[in-house]
Amino acid sequence: MSADLHAIVATRLHADGQRYTPQRRRLVDILARAGSPLALPQVLRGGRGLAQSSVYRNLVALERAKVVSRVLTEEEFGRYELAEDLTGHHHHLICENCGTVEDVTIPAPVEATMRRTMTKLAGETGWSTVGHRLDLIGTCRDCG
Repeated sequence: MSADLHAIVATRLHADGQRYTPQRRRLVDILARAGSPLALPQVLRGGRGLAQSSVYRNLVALERAKVVSRVLTEEEFGRYELAEDLTGHHHHLICENCGTVEDVTIPAPVEATMRRTMTKLAGETGWSTVGHRLDLIGTCRDCG
């Protein structure tokens, strides 16, 4: 993984009063290699010898430090991925049947229209926008 990524993660954890432990580094590496959000069992399969309870606690710490984002699905547990500012802006396709989550980018003109719409909506409601996320829920090709 990129030394820059690990330096950013270390800085964010330090700012949150946390240390960048070897286990947290392994979790960042697993998520960086994944290419899509992972459920806890998938994280555990990707990191032999990791204990479920400590993985969950470390994912919570990484989420609090804005290193990891949790993607909510219809499953009993969330899925985890590196924060969007570390990987690039994207959206998700979520299978309502099996819980599979795929990252997807949408064409730039559509993304620009969404940003304009969010800005307009924010102005009309008195909210200020920070960003947006779009989760498309349907049935994946395996379940279809």
